[in-house]
Amino acid sequence: MFKFITHKPLWANVLAAFIMMILLVLGFFAMLDWITDHANYERVPTVMGQNIDAAKIILQSKGFKVEVADSVYDNSIGALSVVRQSPDVDALVKSGRTIFLTINRAAAPQVEMPNLVGFSIRSAQMYLANLGLRIGDTSYRPDIARNAVLQQLFNHEIIKPGTKIPSGSSIALVLGSGVGTGEIFVPDLIGLTFAQAKNQIVLMNLNVGSIVLTAPITDSANAFVVKQSPELFSKSEDGQRINNKIKPGQVIDIYLSNIAPIKDSISSKPNN
Repeated sequence: MFKFITHKPLWANVLAAFIMMILLVLGFFAMLDWITDHANYERVPTVMGQNIDAAKIILQSKGFKVEVADSVYDNSIGALSVVRQSPDVDALVKSGRTIFLTINRAAAPQVEMPNLVGFSIRSAQMYLANLGLRIGDTSYRPDIARNAVLQQLFNHEIIKPGTKIPSGSSIALVLGSGVGTGEIFVPDLIGLTFAQAKNQIVLMNLNVGSIVLTAPITDSANAFVVKQSPELFSKSEDGQRINNKIKPGQVIDIYLSNIAPIKDSISSKPNN
């Protein structure tokens, strides 16, 4: 075997080795595309908005692998629809590459309702947006706190802070419109339970102010109003009794007791 090499002139051996090296290099580059699948490219089709099952069929038919990388929630598009894809649409990539998809969740995540009472409308809107909630209908009622949130409602019911609700839900707000220009007679709350008094105050577009307990009370809703401010009447300089008036949006402070007051029905009647 070695005689075949050694009996040749040196230059012939060098030339043969050189030619063999060239052939090996050319063969390597010729096979490189086959080894790496370099020549097999595909453009990434768009599957945005498609259901995940349909998106998989489209991508796999092009030779791509599919993997769900993330999920978000958007109530404006269908459940399990593709929201994002990577690589992007029309990107030229090797066949067999994995396409990563972000899909819309089938169910909305639950978030805790914050306490927006006292917030300005702008602050409430920003707070809700950060939680993935939206402002729904807004209404106004007379209140000193103009454009401040007085009540927060979900599905037409007052919603308490901390209540779990679906992300994307709409929250209706009741806002203060400022003190009204007209005047109404101060309502007579003496002898009513706190629940009755509060209901009457709200119906008259007034607001409950300070609540003062004249004794320890375990059930405030059924406690009795024994005093209020402003009072029903005041006296003029000549001793005449005058019906006090109040503007819509103003507050009435009430004093509560477990014992119902003895009420003079005559003195509680307004003057004509």
